[in-house]
Amino acid sequence: MNSYGTLFKISTFGESHGPAIGVIIDGCPAGLQIDEVFIQSELSRRKPGQSKITTQRKEDDTFKVLSGVFEGQSTGAPIALVIENQDQRSKDYSHIQNTFRPSHADYTYETKYGVRDYRGGGRSSARETAARVAAGAIAKLLLKKSGIDINAFVSQVGDLKSPPYTQLDLSKTEDNIVRCPDSATAEKMIALIDQVRLDRDTIGGVVTCVIKNSPVGLGEPVFDKLHAELGKAMLSINAVKGFEYGSGFAGVELRGSQHNDEFVNEGGRIRTKTNHSGGIQGGISNGEDIYFNVAFKPVATIMQDQQSVDKEGNETTVSGKGRHDPCVVPRAVPIVEAMAALVLADFLLRSKVSKI
Repeated sequence: MNSYGTLFKISTFGESHGPAIGVIIDGCPAGLQIDEVFIQSELSRRKPGQSKITTQRKEDDTFKVLSGVFEGQSTGAPIALVIENQDQRSKDYSHIQNTFRPSHADYTYETKYGVRDYRGGGRSSARETAARVAAGAIAKLLLKKSGIDINAFVSQVGDLKSPPYTQLDLSKTEDNIVRCPDSATAEKMIALIDQVRLDRDTIGGVVTCVIKNSPVGLGEPVFDKLHAELGKAMLSINAVKGFEYGSGFAGVELRGSQHNDEFVNEGGRIRTKTNHSGGIQGGISNGEDIYFNVAFKPVATIMQDQQSVDKEGNETTVSGKGRHDPCVVPRAVPIVEAMAALVLADFLLRSKVSKI
C-alpha cells in the first residue's frame, strides 16, 4: 500500500528516476498556517549531497504546492506536494536490468509484480522518503500548536554509541554532519563513516527519537496502540531492521520491582518517578517523554563485486555503481522525525473524538 494514516492520511507517489515524487495529504484541518520555509528546511536536512559522508547525488528537493493551500493556510482540501527529480543517472543501473543485487528489493519486486523499474530501485528507493518528510513537516506544524516537540538524533554508528538522550543537549544535533549531539562521539562517527566510504563499503547505525510534551491519552486500545503504530511507521522506512521503545530489550534484564514506573503527584500533575515505559502504558501516552530507537542496516549497495544470479538463475557477479550513502543514519534523522510526526498528528486528531 502507498497510503498511511486514519484521519491525517498521506499517499506518496513517484520513483527514484521518474520525473517527480510527491505526496497527497488528506485530513489536515483547515486554517493551519503552512510555513513553506520550514517545509523546505526539513527537506534540506534529508536531501542528498549535503556532506562528504552522504551520497553525492545532487537534488535541491525543492517542492511545489499544487492544492489545498490558499493564502498560506490549509483549506481542508487535500494538500498535494510535488518534488521534481533533477539529477538521475539511470545509465548507472543498466547493468542490473536482469540481475538481482544482494539484499535489495530486486528479486522480491520482480517476483511479486513481474515487472521492475531497476533505475535506482524505482519505487523501492529511499528517495520516496522525501515525500514523507514534506508531509511530516506539515504534521509538525500541526503538532506545534499543541506544544508537541519531536527530536531525533544519531545515537550509534557501528559500535560507536553516544550517551543516553537524558545526558545530551538535543539542540546541538544539527551542529555536525553526522547529527549526533555529543561532539566527541560525533567526531569518531564521522571518521568511521569516512573510512568505510574509502573502503568502498557501508555501515549501519541507530537513530534515537524523543517526543516531548505529548498529552496523556494518545493511542487506541488493542490493535492501534501508540507504540505499535510508531513501530509500524519506523519499520516502513527503507533499511530499518529494528525498533524498540522505552527500556526495550534491555528491560528483560530487570525485575518488576526495578522496572515498574511508580506514580507521584507533582504539583497536581500525575507523573512517574522513572520512565522505563517510554511514555506509553497500555498503548496510550501517559504524558512522559516518548522515546525509541530505530536500527538501520548497512546500505545494501557497496562498491565491491558480489556474487548473485540473473533472472534465469545463472550465477553472475554484480558490481556496485552509482552514488550511495556509506551510512544512511545522518540523513535518516529527519525521516524518523517525519514518520513520528505523522503518527502523533493522526492520533491527536483521533483523540478529539474519544470522549465528549
